[in-house]
Amino acid sequence: MEPEIGSDQRDAMGSANRLKLGLFGANCSSGRAVTTVPERWSGSWPDCVRLAQMADQAGIEFMLPIGRWKGYGGDTDYQGATLETVTWACGLLAKTERLTVFGTVHAPLLSPLIAAKEFVTADHIGEGRFGLNVVCGWNEGEFEMFGATLREHEARYEYAQEWLDIVKLAWSPREDFDFDGRFFQLKGVRAKPKPYGGTRPLIMNAGASATGQAFAIRNCDALFSTISRGISFEEMARHVSGVQALAQQAGRNIDVYTVGVVTCRPTEREAQDYYQYAVVDNARLGGGRQHPGDEEHYAANALARRIPTSPQSPG
Repeated sequence: MEPEIGSDQRDAMGSANRLKLGLFGANCSSGRAVTTVPERWSGSWPDCVRLAQMADQAGIEFMLPIGRWKGYGGDTDYQGATLETVTWACGLLAKTERLTVFGTVHAPLLSPLIAAKEFVTADHIGEGRFGLNVVCGWNEGEFEMFGATLREHEARYEYAQEWLDIVKLAWSPREDFDFDGRFFQLKGVRAKPKPYGGTRPLIMNAGASATGQAFAIRNCDALFSTISRGISFEEMARHVSGVQALAQQAGRNIDVYTVGVVTCRPTEREAQDYYQYAVVDNARLGGGRQHPGDEEHYAANALARRIPTSPQSPG
């Protein structure tokens, strides 16, 4: 029999650290660096494996991919070559021992039952180390590729609510079930096996609007929030406290993820010089689509972090 895994163990990501660190966007060419420098991130599978194993050995807690289907064009085609995130997670989970690996999935582009089965498969490969980042939709150009409808803002979250409800039902101990909703009518659903260890994977969402935050608070373990240019530490702390207060009013706890851009060199002077070279002098400006809407993932070459919900939070 497989060992049981508590939800607190899932949340801790196998680490005693209160501050959790992760790597963001490694499944995409150029990562999060919008630059023309030739040494920009490849996003290739061998490089992803090497990065994941380095992170695993260093004690970094997770990797979070970007759900991207279409590059931004221009001379470098920023994020033009991308690895699909759930199969990417499966491969990395099989190649690591402690690392939590998320899949980033656009709910309107995938059947919830197929998705639920994929997530369970990844979770068994990783023995409880898979996480789900659910995206409700914003990128019209990508949706047009699939012939899918980009619904108006509120309806996106109504659709995602039914989609996630079905995924959670498929993960639950229930045997056969029916589902009769506005967007889905399902009969005699049966889904086995269940997630590894008797608890479900971690779920996160990056909604920025009031509707998006409410969706995350209602359904997710974490909200991915941006640090806007010029925001102070105190303003970010108030934002986190506000999100947590809303969650507590709803009888839930929620963690907050955000991003920090890192230019890493042996000395501060070298880091400043390389930032000037890669991010300023060789910036790729213009010629590409911008990132509108709730589901924007926010920074270049980012290092994501989790801010614990309380002193008692796992880790």
